[in-house]
Amino acid sequence: MKQIWLHSVRLYIRLGLFFYFKEIKVINAGNIPKDKPVLFLSNHQNALLDALLIAVRCGRFSYFLTRASVFKNPIVSKLLKSLRMLPVYRIRDGWSSITNNHPIFNSCTGLLYQNEAIVIFPEGNHSLNRTVRTLSKGFTRIVFDTLEKYPDTDLQLVPVGLNFVKAEKFADSAAMYFGNPINAKDYILEDRNESIVKLKQGIHKSIGQLTTDINDSTYDDTLQKLVDLNVNFLNPEAVNNCIANGFKDCDGQKRKRFLRLKSILKGLLILNLVLPYAIWKFLLQPKIKEAEFTSTFRFAVAITLVPLYLLIICLVLASVFTLTIGLGYVLFVLILALLAVKI
Repeated sequence: MKQIWLHSVRLYIRLGLFFYFKEIKVINAGNIPKDKPVLFLSNHQNALLDALLIAVRCGRFSYFLTRASVFKNPIVSKLLKSLRMLPVYRIRDGWSSITNNHPIFNSCTGLLYQNEAIVIFPEGNHSLNRTVRTLSKGFTRIVFDTLEKYPDTDLQLVPVGLNFVKAEKFADSAAMYFGNPINAKDYILEDRNESIVKLKQGIHKSIGQLTTDINDSTYDDTLQKLVDLNVNFLNPEAVNNCIANGFKDCDGQKRKRFLRLKSILKGLLILNLVLPYAIWKFLLQPKIKEAEFTSTFRFAVAITLVPLYLLIICLVLASVFTLTIGLGYVLFVLILALLAVKI
């Protein structure tokens, strides 16, 4: 039953992401080992959508380390755990809660010993900034604890680069790059502290090659120049080379076409989804305190309230007219949504 549940949820989320994103590119997914323990290590820009993209497109059922604060509600906690999410505590949750990570990390070492896959966002927080932030050392503990406890484990580290055109906007596009697997044993040194430093540096560099990595000290100026050049943020290698070359020989994208048509289609879609849109726009969006969660909550509305609303409309039309008319209307709205998102 657990496998049926996971397959069903993954299929539904994948369908939802298809309608939500204009485009999702997945690069080098063939790099991911299928029969070895894998630790996915990704940058973190777009809150829960980062985890969902990896979950449905990495080709493996993975466990996710997720910040503990989202597990406070018992019902939500049960749901998240059924989806293989594990709570991890941070300093902001209180120093006393940090000890709660011990059993979680022990669980992770056991899962990796069983050839499972785990996803960690080693920056320890999320940000819309196009920068790979300093990595926390929590993931290094899992790596070295696993190798110490189970020295024969062939643990593979797979860096992941998540890239968005404009993460908080709708409809956005995404590109997910999987790096070459790294054998965790290559980072074992006699001194564990030196091993930790080397591992953090190596993974930071690997992730930085798979996503746009702007230096903090010149961030605003550099980002503005990239925006003015209209670079393709879904191609991080080209963007990083553009920065390294002093903004010379940077290939800009063609300006978007059909903007007027897209606006009309989007307006028609809003009219046909007026109630879910109103709930999102006037009740939920104003309460979002961190911009990184904008897309996450918008997507949540899209996969919960929108289907429910369409079902109600379908039933009303079926009762007043015919089931064919009800289903036809739902099909019309779905086609309209695809056009509004994909054009």
